[in-house]
Amino acid sequence: MFQNRRTVFLFLCSIAFVQALYYIITLQIKRNQTIINSGLAISYEHSSDITKTSVQNTVALLNPSIQTELSSFANASFIISHNFIKPDPTIYNSYPICNVSFSNHNLSSTNHNLSSYRVTVSKTIYPFDIIEQHQGEDLYPGGHWFPKTCRTEQRLAIIICYRNRELHLKLYLDNIHSFLKQQQLDYTIFVVNQHGQQPFNRAALFNVGFLEAMKLYSFDCFIFHDVDLLPEDLRNVYKCGEKPRHMSVAVDKFNYRLLYSSLFGGVTAFSLSDFTGANGYPTVYWGWGGEDDDMYLRVTRKLKKTITRYPIEIARYKMIRTFNHTSGKANPDRHTILYSKYDYSQDGINTTNYDLHHVVFYKLFTFINVTLPQESFEHIRLRLNIKLKPPKKKVNVVRKKKV
Repeated sequence: MFQNRRTVFLFLCSIAFVQALYYIITLQIKRNQTIINSGLAISYEHSSDITKTSVQNTVALLNPSIQTELSSFANASFIISHNFIKPDPTIYNSYPICNVSFSNHNLSSTNHNLSSYRVTVSKTIYPFDIIEQHQGEDLYPGGHWFPKTCRTEQRLAIIICYRNRELHLKLYLDNIHSFLKQQQLDYTIFVVNQHGQQPFNRAALFNVGFLEAMKLYSFDCFIFHDVDLLPEDLRNVYKCGEKPRHMSVAVDKFNYRLLYSSLFGGVTAFSLSDFTGANGYPTVYWGWGGEDDDMYLRVTRKLKKTITRYPIEIARYKMIRTFNHTSGKANPDRHTILYSKYDYSQDGINTTNYDLHHVVFYKLFTFINVTLPQESFEHIRLRLNIKLKPPKKKVNVVRKKKV
């Protein structure tokens, strides 16, 4: 009798345990779904001249690290799965080519008020939901926009390297969307975040942005952009040419002058063929410095091209220098790598190594979150066959004593 009661008791406990477990799992799923639905609540009106591409990027819904990242940009609307949209060619090809009336020739013209091309840079930091009200009514998911009355000649991806600079990002997004729309561009903004504690690798993040962007849309122009630089002149058109272009020629921090002739940092523009021809950015510069000069050498040595620039009166930028941001530590090995004349085919797009955590389509931008496994200098040196210069011998100078 006692044994039967114990069996019944264990049976009832098992039922209670299963019901409790089911309740916990159901509650967790509902909680995750609530978070997801808050992002999916945005309504995007698609006009009849839009179709969807077949490429889809889906994020695992129940990954805790993903949920953390989704909530990292407070008040920012997002979706986690999206088919990138593009104009329907049957209708879009009948449109006239977008003819933006900005011209470098206006510099010497007395018939134009040059101040009308100057951009008033907003310095007010708004929450993401307010920025969406400013900029997002006609944006498609992921910070994608294209004109509805004319046909663009290029499809532009703006790629930003990023880590812990939310205030800069807010200022950037609130200013850049208005700027690009006035230039009548088919553009998408990508923010590539380096997760983890490894030294920042700006150039590798640019490569990641390129590789992930190409999975989503048929881009043919790429502008690699620091998040703290804002253009000040509408004639600084964000398009690619026959040669790579240095966009941020004149920055207010440097009194609107070019620091040196081979400067190729800040904001740069590459056509698809030029960027792949250069094998992208180097991946071997961990910490501050080296990657911009390396990219300049790739253009001149590997592509056998020169870089172009808009006139200094046009390629003007304001640098956001507030919020106590400090640059990372300088890479002590950057000069050794830079001047080693290593084979650029051995490092770049083809060696970009990263762990992709997720892609989230915020209304204002596409967020790409990755970890970059750090490579030691010794491993880099061996992989690229970089020869170290022997240390200089100390010369002992014997001084004669005065008699």
